[in-house]
Amino acid sequence: MTKYIPFILFTVLTNAAAQVMLKYGMMQLGALSFVGVNPIVKILQIVFSPWVFFGLCTFVISMASHLFVLSKVDLSFAYPFLSLAYVVVAVFAYFVFREDVNAMRILGIALICGGTVFIAQSGGPTHAESAGREVADAVATPSDLHNASEVSQ
Repeated sequence: MTKYIPFILFTVLTNAAAQVMLKYGMMQLGALSFVGVNPIVKILQIVFSPWVFFGLCTFVISMASHLFVLSKVDLSFAYPFLSLAYVVVAVFAYFVFREDVNAMRILGIALICGGTVFIAQSGGPTHAESAGREVADAVATPSDLHNASEVSQ
């Protein structure tokens, strides 16, 4: 499973990049108000503003990458890595948006990193390896059939 970690990290980074783009796009638009405006028109204006649109497109790329990963590894292995996006987003939020990252947030980020390291170390078989073992276990060999007939006699 560890050979898919680069794909998982790509998913994490594109997910985090999408968050940063969405935040920047919403900052560019300012405070939202639907008063006196057709909500559908307002939503379309938001979706098609450049940074929001690029953020949404980046989410699509991230999801495609995540679907590839899910076809190869266990969900219980891949999904916790997505929590690393919190780490990347917090770093960008601090440096790009000058957001406050206090001691409690840093402790939370450290715990997320530690947990992800434990999960990465757990390894385990990929879907293909698991499926191969299941097929091998399910297929009876001629000697298995011979031994089974001797036992029943």
